[in-house]
Amino acid sequence: MDEERGFSAKSVFLSFLLGGIVGAGLALLLAPQAGRETRAKIKETAEEVKEKAETYIKEAKEKIATTLDKAKETLEEKKSALTKAVEAGKEAYEKEVSKEKEQEG
Repeated sequence: MDEERGFSAKSVFLSFLLGGIVGAGLALLLAPQAGRETRAKIKETAEEVKEKAETYIKEAKEKIATTLDKAKETLEEKKSALTKAVEAGKEAYEKEVSKEKEQEG
């Protein structure tokens, strides 16, 4: 249903991730803690987000590569089938032409 409104799963996930990052950053900045503790928590959260983002990007690249490989395979299959159909059409045409020549001659 979200895709009908123009939202893909990727955009929803990225929005959620960005909202989480902003929310976590604000919570850390507004929490009553010492500056050193706050900076440490911000650094820790940033590293976790970076790791999650890298994992997500890696998975997305793998899925894209797999999809491209499948598309190339399908394209080659369709190309091969079309070539065979064209060759079969040529052969049928040549047979008909030769039959007509035999009947005339």
